[in-house]
Amino acid sequence: MADTDGVDIETFAGNCERYLLTLQQQGKSPHTLSAYRRDLLQLAEILRQRPSENGVRRQDLVAVLKKLSQQNLGERSLARKLSVWRQYCGWLVQQGIAVQDLAANIRAPKQPQRLPKALQQEPLNRMFDQSSDDDVLALRDQALFELLYGSGLRLSEAQGLDVADISLESGWVRVSNGKGGKQRQVPLTGKSMAAIQAYLPLRIAAADETALFTNRNGKRLGQRQIQKRLQEWSLKQGERHISPHMLRHSYASHLLQSSRDIRAVQELLGHSSLSTTQIYTKLDFDHLAKIYDETHPRAKRKK
Repeated sequence: MADTDGVDIETFAGNCERYLLTLQQQGKSPHTLSAYRRDLLQLAEILRQRPSENGVRRQDLVAVLKKLSQQNLGERSLARKLSVWRQYCGWLVQQGIAVQDLAANIRAPKQPQRLPKALQQEPLNRMFDQSSDDDVLALRDQALFELLYGSGLRLSEAQGLDVADISLESGWVRVSNGKGGKQRQVPLTGKSMAAIQAYLPLRIAAADETALFTNRNGKRLGQRQIQKRLQEWSLKQGERHISPHMLRHSYASHLLQSSRDIRAVQELLGHSSLSTTQIYTKLDFDHLAKIYDETHPRAKRKK
């Protein structure tokens, strides 16, 4: 080591393979080891380009992170690299190679909020109306997809529904979101009720199976199966890709565009925090600002 603050660059770089061997002995996959090796070798290469008599120090790692950021590397990739550096630097301290954790308290770049796009209302509704297959699996899928969009259900919520959760007489569905066992009541659309009514008499069910949506063997339909069936359906309808979350996002966005009632949308989505709904639905802040200007007594703007 060069001093109490830094680690000699050759010592820092030369222990990478020892560290990777430790990870291999811990059962890390070849893919993970390859990714770790790539990130550590890249770090060592850049550090060698900026030699210092004080060795590798915390500010050097920060400078490398900044350099990679200026090369238009995505924030997700930067965060992953920093995670690898942190684990390696922590290991160096454990092995007595470094006195201080060089990567401690280095902040990862803020992750962008990535949400699926909301599908346009008219094309999406045309897609639902064009579905005309009448075999049991097609009817099941129609009822399932109508629920995902018509009631804004999460994939896990739709997959976990039982027949008893549906009340066609009252037009409501009881939803359990799996987060702390929370439940909520969500209204059914007329299209959803009609699709479920068409599907239920043909539903395949094994003995004692309570699931609303079942597979060919009468067992509860899996989440991966739902995603695959939706993908196949969207391709058949001429859309390249539709995911369950895209339908939920479309539900939220279309409701907000029509009602402008974010509290109602929050309740229907099952969000405990209003801020989650604001991000999720991509609020039209220009519209909100207009409402504020028109209604708040102290917000009148001079023309």
